[in-house]
Amino acid sequence: METLHPRVRLVWVASTLVSAGLLAGFGFVGDRLGVELPVGPSPLVLFGAVATLVGLLGIVFAVLRYRVWGYEIRDDSLYLVRGVLTRRVSSVPFVRVQHVDTRRGPVERAVGLASVVVYTAGSRGADITVPGLTPDRATQLRERLRELAAESEYDAV
Repeated sequence: METLHPRVRLVWVASTLVSAGLLAGFGFVGDRLGVELPVGPSPLVLFGAVATLVGLLGIVFAVLRYRVWGYEIRDDSLYLVRGVLTRRVSSVPFVRVQHVDTRRGPVERAVGLASVVVYTAGSRGADITVPGLTPDRATQLRERLRELAAESEYDAV
């Protein structure tokens, strides 16, 4: 079972910190606009506390998520294990793979990572993303999956 690059935790933590920052921003705006809550602290204190909690939980979640995430190329499928609270085990048969892309968002580029997106035939939302790969590894995985999908399509005919 292959694991993700450790820097993927930075991507996940950054995503959480952006959400926490937005919550804190709402509290700041509410405080500046003079919004008063019927009971309890000011919006700034309330949203600041919630933002801190979200940030801390996000960091813990990123560490746990990294420990679980793994993938493997098997004879006839891409096998994935992921999930912290709900463990998801997926097997994507190569015959169902439509196409494979690599993706590098701004945060991924900043930390030198990429993702591979596997688009599958069938139900909507069944696409699979393998995050946290170095660009070279993402390219290798993308090309290997394309080859295996083409071979399985040829074998099915």
